[in-house]
Amino acid sequence: MWTGRRHGRAANVALVLVVGLVALGGLVAQSRGIDTAAEWAALAAVLASSGALYLRRRQPVAVGVVALAAVAAYGALLHRPGPIMLVFVVALYTVVDEGHPAVATGLGVASVAAFAVADSAGRTGTTGNGATLLHAGWLTAVIVGVTRNRRAYLAEARARTLAAEQRLEEVARRRATEERLRIARDLHDALGHHLSLINVQASAALHRPDQTRSEQALTAIKQASKEMLRELRGTLDALRQEGEAPTAAALGLNHLGELVSTAGRSGLSIRTEVAEIRALPPEVDLAAYRIVQEALTNVTRHATATAAVVRVRADRDDVLVEVEDDGTGGPGTPGNGILGMSERARALGGSLTTGSGPDGGFRVRARLPLRPGPVPAGDPA
Repeated sequence: MWTGRRHGRAANVALVLVVGLVALGGLVAQSRGIDTAAEWAALAAVLASSGALYLRRRQPVAVGVVALAAVAAYGALLHRPGPIMLVFVVALYTVVDEGHPAVATGLGVASVAAFAVADSAGRTGTTGNGATLLHAGWLTAVIVGVTRNRRAYLAEARARTLAAEQRLEEVARRRATEERLRIARDLHDALGHHLSLINVQASAALHRPDQTRSEQALTAIKQASKEMLRELRGTLDALRQEGEAPTAAALGLNHLGELVSTAGRSGLSIRTEVAEIRALPPEVDLAAYRIVQEALTNVTRHATATAAVVRVRADRDDVLVEVEDDGTGGPGTPGNGILGMSERARALGGSLTTGSGPDGGFRVRARLPLRPGPVPAGDPA
């Protein structure tokens, strides 16, 4: 910023010097030397008006008035127009460029009148109307040209501003939509998990009408429904938040114990092997939790398994999440659960594989980067 301001000042000084030297040289050539008091006074008018150009951006109207006064004084002193008009043209251009076209028009008309008086006084037997009209046309071209350029510039600036605002609004809408879709996916996973547990427990109570088992099933159903309502309430609270993008309550592997305990109420024996890993980014932590949740839901619904193991460990710049069971579930057409887990992994730049485990059963293995990146182009997430 300082460099740009310094360059702007240097350019302004250079302009003042060039215009002043041209006007001064024109005066000397026109008068063939500075000898009389009128010529010295005209020289002072040239220097004063040229120096005033340094302030043309700060005080454009005042500098325009000073330049007009200098032109009028020059004509009154020497009874002819002169190269001091270059000073006035620069000042007039600045007045228009700074957004004062009406003032510039008034200054231009006044300068034409001063030019006509000076031109007429310097000629014998003629009014010099041709030169006056030429001068008027020149100033009109300056005012009209600069005005058009300024309007075009302002129109382009407004268009760019509007386009930038529209892009920002589009980005905000897209982020809000993505966040709501993510919350909807979380809600689907949570409801699917708890409802599956409730269905399993209800089926067990119905097919084996034993008082002890029925009480255990009802207790499990009560706990699962309670947790489901808690997650549902948290999601709805997040959706009611004011702002562009809602934020759901944070879930992660710190809730893994509760998740395993809930899934274990269906009679499934679950073992966890969690290695010490550094703190995960919130989006990675949530994805790992949801993948484990969905995998355990699939185990309780489809695998007819009696035992499962959940493994979480770091692998260089990734975190590996595995859920393996001893059931009969095998590879087949991926259902919504597996597709949802795969989408979660890919959305973070990771991957998910499923298939038979080394000792039979079924295994879900997700690799999630500790520094999540964008989804590759063409990869649906």
